[in-house]
Amino acid sequence: MEITFEYWNKLATQTVFISSLLGGFSILVIANLLISDLNTRLSKYIMVFATLAASLFLVSIFAWTSVMMMTTAGYPNKVVSSDLTFHRTLGAFTFLLGIISLIAMISSVGWIKSKKMGKITTIIGVLSLILILLTMFKG
Repeated sequence: MEITFEYWNKLATQTVFISSLLGGFSILVIANLLISDLNTRLSKYIMVFATLAASLFLVSIFAWTSVMMMTTAGYPNKVVSSDLTFHRTLGAFTFLLGIISLIAMISSVGWIKSKKMGKITTIIGVLSLILILLTMFKG
């Protein structure tokens, strides 16, 4: 069954919105880490996860924006379904990796306070990732 351009347009619109929010959250974490006095190995890993998440969500935004533009009425070039493949694949892949990076960042934060808090945030992060993946791929 061929998926319509209208569907791709709505999916792209929602994914751009979600990626923007999550990317903004990741950038906020980066900014807070930059101005903090924390200079531990763990805070550096959190900074890497946050930077990776922000960058991946940014790529996802641009990929899905291309899909959104190509599937909007009035687009100046003729578009066939195969023209969307690269942008959809790149957008979906970077969105998924961005979520994984974001969950890794969230899971790591608790370890700054204590081992107990680290274990709790890691468990919550793993459960969140499993539930997110289930909702994304079970439809």
